[in-house]
This record gives sequence, structure tokens and C-alpha cells, in this order.
Amino acid sequence: MSFSINGLYLVTPDCDDTELLCAKITQALQGGVSLVQYRHKTASDALRLRQAAALLAICRSANVPLLINDHVALAAEIDADGVHVGQHDSAIADARALLGEQKIIGASCYNRFELAGQAQAAGADYVAFGACYPSPTKPNAPRATPDLFTLARQSLSVSVVGIGGITLENARPLITAGAHALAVITDIFQAGDVAARCRQYQSLFAQN
Repeated sequence: MSFSINGLYLVTPDCDDTELLCAKITQALQGGVSLVQYRHKTASDALRLRQAAALLAICRSANVPLLINDHVALAAEIDADGVHVGQHDSAIADARALLGEQKIIGASCYNRFELAGQAQAAGADYVAFGACYPSPTKPNAPRATPDLFTLARQSLSVSVVGIGGITLENARPLITAGAHALAVITDIFQAGDVAARCRQYQSLFAQN
């Protein structure tokens, strides 16, 4: 499929409290989010299934796609809108074979442009670079600089996403450099008013 992502891309934190997680996602959708990724690295299979299914219902009611981080079989089981995969051999091709042509597939490319080219060739719908800034989620992640987004925007036909340590205060240079979308976790989920924070992010894209 041809999927274009623009704006705020919300990624969930590791949160065992399903009711709280659903409430935060509901607030974020009210504030304006283009895409949601369910990511929980430490959940049991049962919790992951329960949370993913609950979030899918919420996202469907808001007409916003829900992607599953890494767990392709789970995405297929609940008929999620796609997956986000890491850069391991055949991940994109395997996901496409299981999920079909209509689902969204994104790929982590860290700070390596050549991986983005490979991901596009393999059929990814978007590529993600990061960490853009020091990130509490992945403190040792390689650093992706703004010029990488400019190069990717000029050279690739798929959407380009920035992730890692992004806040309202440091987001603008990445948008200016060419990021179609920014994936944010902590700065949104720890905000006092989640919906308001999402609207502030979307206004940055509107200004650009």
C-alpha cells in the first residue's frame, strides 16, 4: 500500500495499567494524533493481547491507525493496521507476507541512511530515525542528526519519522529538516494535559 504519515505519531510507554493507558490514548486522540503504536517490551502475552485489542477499538473509533511494535503475529491476530519492526533480516518481508499488502509497515533505521534505502526497497511504508535526542526509553541508542532527515526527505519516496527524546521544545528543528512525522512517548504521557500537548505538537507541523 501507499501510506503517508504526517504529524504526531504517538508511541505507548511500558504501562501495565490498561485503564490508565486507554484513558491517555483517548485524550491524545482528542488532541489530534496521526498514528498510534502500541509498544510494551515487558508485558506478558496475555496483557499485550488485552491492551492491544482495547487500544485498537479506541483508535478505530477515532479513525486513527494502530500499529503493533515488533509482534507481527499479534497484529495479524487482532487485525491491527500494521506493525513497526526493527532492522533484522527479512523482518519487513515476513511482516508483509503475514499481514498482506493493505497493512502499514514501518522500520527502525537508527542513524543509518543505507538501512532506510533497504527498508524502502523491501516494502516499508515509512522509515524511522533515532534517537534524535537523549532518550529515557533507549539511553544508549545511536544519535540521528537533522541532516539525516533532509537527506532522506530528498532521496526517499516513503515517509520519514523521527523518534527518541523528542519534546515540544526540541521538535521544530527535526520538522524543519524534513521529518514528516515525530514519534513521541514520554513528553506526551507525562504531560499534565495530554490532549493539549498533542494539539501543541500538531500546531508545529501546521506552522511548517
